[in-house]
Amino acid sequence: MREVCHKIRLVGARQATVPITGETGSGKEMAARALHLAGPRGRGPYVAVNCSAIPDNFLEDEFFGHVRGAFTGAVQGRAGCFEQAHG
Repeated sequence: MREVCHKIRLVGARQATVPITGETGSGKEMAARALHLAGPRGRGPYVAVNCSAIPDNFLEDEFFGHVRGAFTGAVQGRAGCFEQAHG
């Protein structure tokens, strides 16, 4: 755990893409949140997305959102994850 915390502090201040992998329940989302808070973007919103829980045909809508009437059943617009996490 100390090594993980050290790496989070080390990488958190940099502007880099960090892949986080591990078994279910191993704390990947906690590590991602800690990375977010450790860097300059920590004051902004943190948006978690569980991609394995989203069917393939809904990924685009989840990431980019939609406007009202874009498809059958879209009775109101919705911001996607990218817009929610802007900045």
